[in-house]
Amino acid sequence: MKINFVIPCLLGLEKLIADEMKELGAENVQAENGRVLFSGDEYILARANICSRFAERVQILMGSFDALSFEDLFQGTKALPWETWIGEYDAFPVKGYSINSALFSVSDCQSIIKKAVVERLKSKYNTQWFEETGPTYQIQFSIMKNKVSLLIDTSGVGLHKRGYRLEAGGAPIKETMAASLCKLARLREYHTLYDPMCGSGTILIEGAMMANNIAPGVNRHFSAERWSNIPQSVWDEERARARSLEVKESRFFAYGSDIDEKSLSIAKENAKRAGVEKFISFEKKDVKDFSPSTEKGTVICNPPYGERLLDANEADKLYKIMGQRFRQERGWAYYVICPSEDFELNFGRKADKRRKLYNGMIKCQVYMYFK
Repeated sequence: MKINFVIPCLLGLEKLIADEMKELGAENVQAENGRVLFSGDEYILARANICSRFAERVQILMGSFDALSFEDLFQGTKALPWETWIGEYDAFPVKGYSINSALFSVSDCQSIIKKAVVERLKSKYNTQWFEETGPTYQIQFSIMKNKVSLLIDTSGVGLHKRGYRLEAGGAPIKETMAASLCKLARLREYHTLYDPMCGSGTILIEGAMMANNIAPGVNRHFSAERWSNIPQSVWDEERARARSLEVKESRFFAYGSDIDEKSLSIAKENAKRAGVEKFISFEKKDVKDFSPSTEKGTVICNPPYGERLLDANEADKLYKIMGQRFRQERGWAYYVICPSEDFELNFGRKADKRRKLYNGMIKCQVYMYFK
């Protein structure tokens, strides 16, 4: 079965996800602004959900068309083969958004899309009423500049929810963003990772999972697992495949520190739930006392900043301390995600490379020091 997919993502992560999908065996991979398109079969559907580190969710692209009127929206929606996926008793709620389009009322668009899908399914199943008591096929729509995309979500809970983080400290970084920072740092199974402001441990945990090739979704479930269209054997095979690719003998180790004892306690529990506690050591320590215990290492951190935890002046002082403690030495690399345009000035060194990313809605730069 050939399926067209869309992965919506945080701005700046499109290339990482496109490369990841190619590695996973997807076809026709195309990166666009804020999303990645690709195609594959039901095994790729399961594999993308289980194995993607950077995607927000995996959606089936039912179709795209232009709509300037509600009639255009109704007819365009009704023309799509919804019966390929949605059975007679399945639930199919509708949600979405409209930006810079003639059809700006989201609630009206919702109603019309729902009505069009119902009319289509009525003719296919010869019924006038849908109980919607079966598995959920969440229909999502996006209307941008009058271009409608209609999708069915396969993931359910967002893919950044791996299942290990039941608690988080103040202003936690998303798991998908933490994994992206580890990828940008080219983390490997022989590396030593440090996060001297580790909070609830997300960067360290994602680093340990990446270095040991532990699939982020291998221990959680997805909406599409309840669908009758995809045999359970597909999910079983893909989980077995993911587990077979885990690194069994690893030299990776990570060191996390923070000044907040509660955060450290949460971090330890999170690492345990993720199954990576043997790879990470946590201790209570201020960043001004950062003194690594190895000859080489990679430091990745998401320091507090004005819009999250500290005010701007305190954040600037913190960046100065980081510049003093993160010394320019052979064998050391530093990756810091931060929204401040003056970060380099306060840190005391110009970055070897910068990359723009959005941490939630906050525009940030990843400042990279590796020379």
